[in-house]
Amino acid sequence: MYTDLWSFAVSLYARPGVEAACLSLQDQGGNVCLLLCATWLEARGVKPDASRVAQLQQLAEPWHRQVVTPLRSLRQQWREAASLDPAQAHLREQLKALELAAERELLERLQTASLAWPVAEVTESDWLERLSPDGVKAYRDALQKLRVAAASTQDAVDGD
Repeated sequence: MYTDLWSFAVSLYARPGVEAACLSLQDQGGNVCLLLCATWLEARGVKPDASRVAQLQQLAEPWHRQVVTPLRSLRQQWREAASLDPAQAHLREQLKALELAAERELLERLQTASLAWPVAEVTESDWLERLSPDGVKAYRDALQKLRVAAASTQDAVDGD
């Protein structure tokens, strides 16, 4: 079993279709770090409840809004100009690395907040639905893609 959220998230994101599902959910207002954390909690069998959900949301929202989103926005704004200017392209790659570092920090904070919660309490849970904004819930196919990929990611590790 994956013991850390970052390793789990990296392995999950590399699975076929997961990147596209995450980007689709992100375009609809979903916080991908929270959704990846949800799949990790589901894989670990952590029981969801309202206070745990609120704790993770309250932890993630300010960091995502103040750090991750501005970095992502600037990187996206530079896409066209960077394709024409090698110096800006280099800076854009540095900005992309900084955005990834900010997401990693958020995942580490989410892990720290949830690590003491008992594991193997449940075999099925609804973390993904609980940590998805209302508009994202309409994207059940993308959420299901994450859930299935997370289960196969965990199965691959457990089989080692």
